[in-house]
Amino acid sequence: MDKKFAIFDLDGTLVDSMSYWSQLAEEYLHSRGVEQVPNHILEAIKPMTMEESADLFRRTFGLDITSSHMVAEMEHMMDQHYRNDIPLKEGVAAYLEGLHQAGTTMCVASATAEPLVELCLSRLGVRHYFQFLLSCETVGVGKTQPDIYLQAAQRMGCTPAETAVYEDAVYAAATAKKAGFYIVGVYDQDASAHWEELQSLSDETIPSFEEA
Repeated sequence: MDKKFAIFDLDGTLVDSMSYWSQLAEEYLHSRGVEQVPNHILEAIKPMTMEESADLFRRTFGLDITSSHMVAEMEHMMDQHYRNDIPLKEGVAAYLEGLHQAGTTMCVASATAEPLVELCLSRLGVRHYFQFLLSCETVGVGKTQPDIYLQAAQRMGCTPAETAVYEDAVYAAATAKKAGFYIVGVYDQDASAHWEELQSLSDETIPSFEEA
């Protein structure tokens, strides 16, 4: 595909952040004095929202703090990672420069809040490649619905059929695919168990940006 327009996911696609999210529960509970976190708790929270996880932590470990306060503290921890630690995936900067040189119009569509996306990509030196940043928070619905992709395409002045969507998550890629977008599946170590499924639904795949 001649990529005139491209929509990029952030977490797991442009940046190596998924491990920070997966380790957040243990990092937070350790800060609250919980030395050992049972594996069954870590498994139980995988499908939960942050609020649900906080409520489980409070009840399980007898923490004298409200769930909403816990959520705020966990969000602050992730804020610091986006501001200071989370790295760009290897090869991403060169890949974006190649698209830029080819005249591709690009944006970011992320579940992460726009201010954090702005801080993270600016720190990593690639913010200037993107015309705008759009979050599910702003759109009001997650990536189980195509709204964020459709709004991004509308703002870029293009149709789904002429727009490439770069995603590492199968469910998000499937959503964009059903809406008529060209899908570029991006490999992420933290989603490796679903790589074959992502490959099967994608129009194109990137096992590594260094090799792309």
